[in-house]
Amino acid sequence: MRTYRRFLVALLPLLFLLCGNVSAHPALWQIKSGNSTIYLFGTVHLLPNDTDWHFPALNQALAQSQTLYIELIDDDQANMASLVMQYGLDTAHPLSTQLTESDNAALARAAQLAGLPGGAATLQPMKPWLAALTLSVAPLLKAGLDPAEGVDKQLKLQMTNAGKPVHGLETAQQQIEFLADLPNSLQLAFLRDTLRDTDKDAAELRSLVDAWKQGNVAAIAKLENDELKTQEPALYQELLVQRNTNWAAKIKDMLKQPGTVFVAVGAAHLAGPDSVQAQLAKLGITVQPD
Repeated sequence: MRTYRRFLVALLPLLFLLCGNVSAHPALWQIKSGNSTIYLFGTVHLLPNDTDWHFPALNQALAQSQTLYIELIDDDQANMASLVMQYGLDTAHPLSTQLTESDNAALARAAQLAGLPGGAATLQPMKPWLAALTLSVAPLLKAGLDPAEGVDKQLKLQMTNAGKPVHGLETAQQQIEFLADLPNSLQLAFLRDTLRDTDKDAAELRSLVDAWKQGNVAAIAKLENDELKTQEPALYQELLVQRNTNWAAKIKDMLKQPGTVFVAVGAAHLAGPDSVQAQLAKLGITVQPD
């Protein structure tokens, strides 16, 4: 279930790095078809502002690309706040009424450890998925990790400043609806797992970060995909496989037009046997490491 929670955190997107000022060399792929070239790049969505992840091949790919696609472009604070108000609150069923006494004690402790303003009381009107996500992300924000420093945000800024268009593969509403539409039992399982593992995530995520920095796709798949596939196969199909399939179809359409496009999505989507590359292979499209 820890992998399940990391996936949900990534979905918004809010996956983060716990690392210092270290140069990274994440994996980069290339697709060529006639006069079309598409680059694929795995991202993380919340970074310390001193993480160096650029390298010459990546810089060259970005310079050559006329267009950027990332997961979301409408995840500004106002839009996300509106969606959370619409899909994440349930004042008729306070969170404490859905939890056991021991769960509520763990909730209070987790809120305190996260430095959540207002403590557990702040979580009471939230649906379980939003409470879990809040408890996962709040300590990172408290530690000074900045969503504006995420790889996708920096790529968007770079391309926009260069006068190049940036498009989203999905919308913020689609991603929020996925979480909100989870059965309540699964939302509560997500929250309880968050409460159980309050003290455990840092070491696991450091391993994930190391794999991303090294371009170790096999390690990313093991850390991010394997446990979810085993424990929640239906969720794995919807969250990973179906989205990868949808994105592969969009990439196939992009190849019909001449030019160079840069596609950046969460690193877990470019790892494992059900990756975007694997879905592209089913469509007869070859992806090569760059």
